[in-house]
Amino acid sequence: MAPKKQAAGKIKVRRVGSPIRREDSQRQTLLGLGLKRANQVVELENTPAVQGMIRKVNHLVEVVE
Repeated sequence: MAPKKQAAGKIKVRRVGSPIRREDSQRQTLLGLGLKRANQVVELENTPAVQGMIRKVNHLVEVVE
């Protein structure tokens, strides 16, 4: 699922997939987003860097409203 476009500010991301049998870079990206546990939700600044990280692991996360 592609990230939803939101106004500048904050964006909430939930981890829905497991990093088991994934590339190490995808595991590190989840950790970089602050997602360590299943169904964990974090609120991040909506920056191009964060959008790129979400795009890289879009099959493991979902954007929450």
